[in-house]
Amino acid sequence: MSDQGIGIPENEQKFLFEKFFRANNTGTVQGTGLGLAIVRCDVDLMGGKITFKSSIDKGTTFNVALPYLESDEDNTGH
Repeated sequence: MSDQGIGIPENEQKFLFEKFFRANNTGTVQGTGLGLAIVRCDVDLMGGKITFKSSIDKGTTFNVALPYLESDEDNTGH
């Protein structure tokens, strides 16, 4: 997922997945600072990984990688 928004300041990126964290440049942008903490928790629970790249005034790109797990149906051919 990518946006062309305000970006995340480099010195604040290490806090991005902490509960209630909001970057200093968010100004009047609404939010609670919980969304990315929840996403990170869910991705971790599924054994995945979330990464991002961000540039001020250019936007942010998030990548989520989840492991592929075969279901019983996949194994039986049904």
